[in-house]
This record gives sequence, C-alpha cells and structure tokens, in this order.
Amino acid sequence: MRAPVDRSEPPPPGPIRPFQLDPPSAEVLGNGLRIRFLARSQVPLVSGCLVLDAGETGVAPGAEGLAVLAGDALQGGTERRSGVEFAEAMERLGTAFSVSTGWDAATVTFTCLADRLDEVLLYLSEAVRLPAYPDDEVARVREQRLAAIRQRRMQPSQLADDEIDRVVFVKEHPYHRPLSGTAASVGAATPEAVRAFAKEAYVPDRGGFVLVGDLDPGEVLEKAETHFGGWSDTYPGRRALPAATGPALRRVVLVHRPGAVQSEIRIGHSAPARGAANEEAIRVANTIFGGAFTSRLNLNLREENGFTYGVRSRFALRRNGGAFTIGAATATEVTAAALREAMGELQRFHREGPTEEEVSRARDYLAGIFPLQMETTAQLASRVAETLIFDLPDDHHVQARERIRSVDLGAAAEASARHFRPDDAAVVVVGDADRIQEEIEALGLGPVERFQP
Repeated sequence: MRAPVDRSEPPPPGPIRPFQLDPPSAEVLGNGLRIRFLARSQVPLVSGCLVLDAGETGVAPGAEGLAVLAGDALQGGTERRSGVEFAEAMERLGTAFSVSTGWDAATVTFTCLADRLDEVLLYLSEAVRLPAYPDDEVARVREQRLAAIRQRRMQPSQLADDEIDRVVFVKEHPYHRPLSGTAASVGAATPEAVRAFAKEAYVPDRGGFVLVGDLDPGEVLEKAETHFGGWSDTYPGRRALPAATGPALRRVVLVHRPGAVQSEIRIGHSAPARGAANEEAIRVANTIFGGAFTSRLNLNLREENGFTYGVRSRFALRRNGGAFTIGAATATEVTAAALREAMGELQRFHREGPTEEEVSRARDYLAGIFPLQMETTAQLASRVAETLIFDLPDDHHVQARERIRSVDLGAAAEASARHFRPDDAAVVVVGDADRIQEEIEALGLGPVERFQP
C-alpha cells in the first residue's frame, strides 16, 4: 500500500530545470541597420521584428501622438500599391504585419511560413521605406485615435492610469501625457505631418531587424541586404529629454465621478531606466510586494480585508527612466481603508524589506517561468528586439535567468529601500469625491486636490 499523502502542507518546489538560450548572431548592414537572428528549426515558421527608433519620446512638443498615428496608418498604402492591394497581398501570404508604437520605438512584427519569408520581406521593406500615407487613410486612422482618446477619458481605470502619470512627471516630460497624445494634438495632425515624421524617423541607422525561426544562417545577411541594403536615410538624433522625476511634495489628486460605486486607486513615483544594474533585484522585490497573486499587497487588500478583487504593482522601465505604479479598484465605501493599507504596505516594505523566505520563493518563481516566456519564435524575436530598443548587450536574455537566481536577500532589500519610495509616491483616486474625500483627507497623506473631468 502507498503511504498516505500529507495534504496539510503544499509540496516543496521541485528542482529548477536547465534551460539553454543561445545569444543571437549579430551583423550590421552598411547603412547601419543592426541584424540579429536565431535559428530554430523545430517548426517551419519564421518570426520577424523590425525595430525603428520612432517612439513617442522623439515627437516634438505640440505634436503628441504623431508617432502612434504614423504607426497605425503605416499599412494604409505604399508608393507602389493601395492599402487594399497591400492587405490582399498579406492575406495571400497567410500573414500580417502588426505595428506597435511605444515610448521608445515603433516595431513591425510578423510570423510566416519559412518558405514565404522572401516575399514577406519584400512587402515589409516596401511598407517602411515607401509609405504613402494617403490623406483618406490618415484621416480614417486619426478619427479612430480620437474616438479611443475620448473613450479612454470615460473609462475610470484608464483615466486613473493617465492621471497618475500626469501627477508623477513634470509637464515638460513626455511621460506626463498619454502615450497616444491628446484630442487637441491628434486632431491637429495632418497627413503632411505624418509623412514628414515617417521620413525623418523611419530610417535604418538607429534601427534593427530580428529574425527567429527556421532559417539558413548563411542566407540571413543576404536576405537582409537584398531587402534593406538600399535603405539609406540617416537618423537626425534623439531629442534631449528632462529627467523623469516627480514633484518635490506628494500630491493627492481626487478625480470626481458623481455616483461612482467604486474607486480606482493609483499610487506611483518615477523609476529607473531599463537596463539598470539591479534590474533583476527590482523584479524579485516587486514580485514579493505586488507583482504576483501571492504578493503582500494582494494578501492584505484582497485576502485579508476583501477590499478588492486584485491589486498589483509594476515597474515600467523605459529607455529614459520609468514609472512605478500600484493599481486597484475598490468599492466606494472602503476606498480610504484600501488606500491606507496600500500605503502602509509600501512604507513597511521600504523600511523593513523582504524576508529570506519571500526572496527565495519570488526568485524561484521568476526563474521557473522564464523558459515559458521564450517558447515561440515570436516570443524570442520580441525579446531579442528589446536588446536593440534599450541598447542592451546581445547576451542580456541569455544571462537573465542566472542573474535572477543570483538575487539574494541583500540585493532584494537594497532594491526595496531604494526603489519603493513611499515619501515620493503620489496618489490618484478616481471615484465619488463627495463620499470619499473626507476620509482620504483624514489619512494625512497631503492636501487633496479635486477636479471633475
């Protein structure tokens, strides 16, 4: 007979399984386009990612949202074929381009059958080198963006996300405003402005091209040269930005939504840039504090007090500094109590740091899920693209798992003391101010500023 199973305690974690990730091969075309590729022959697929140094931080003041608009309208037609013809060509090839524009870069991604790669690269090259941006297509996408901006202002969670950035970052910094711009700036964007931005920013000498999948390594450089070697425009240089710092005194902002039955809480402050020396220690510390379901924040606000269905904290680490944010939705009647507990947890974590057991669990969890984030060709291409976007070493992800496993109590405690800063944390609450303002003021976090959007 089998011995009875003890179910009073969860089983201990098993040993960490080995995981090997090779660094990508690296080349540079004569026009400065950086090439990175990894051969993976398990399935006959190839994923690609074209990185353009055309993020929103490069947009001039007054034209906010122009980079996002240019990315969204990129496939609306080229100098050789209409948008409909372009879409039909993609459909025949069984693929599609996905364009994503963030603060630091615009990326064009795809996955295709390996034997269709040459044809796909032909169209990718045409899209980024010869975009036409027809007036009607730009107008259509601009209206979509304006509708999304209006809708965002009506969604409490998105309104809270935008307001915490506005409060944390100085007005002169791009992070102060929404990534996709404002109704005024997007509404003023013209097809001529979009074409001018693309001509200036969609250039090879600060860009990169990633291929991962069923590749012949000996042919990759030849394919890249064939499709992108004649691309010769030059990059004008990155725009200088102010430091991503917040106000000297904590701000507590209450956004009034009459009759709201729940509140959106945000607590946040500035954070370091991507590629910081202690980036893995920050990830481990945040997993303990609010980055996992078993985090301190969630155990307090959800499990012990029932204030929320879930609360999270996250670090958005960007090229020019980043942001730390705590976010939760709570019922109106427990808003102040939830805010008190969240701030209390932040203060304790900053002051006392994590325990050895918490560090061990978080470290093993992050190391354990790391291979799951590197399974597909698309996942690998995205990770390699990060090294180009953030100017990281080519072996950054190769060594990342071991760096996570090397985080000890001292490193995690240093990260909690340095990067979880309750005294610098601003507060934004979107909810029924008539019902919650007095209780929030009683917390003594600072003078409450109130406005109605």
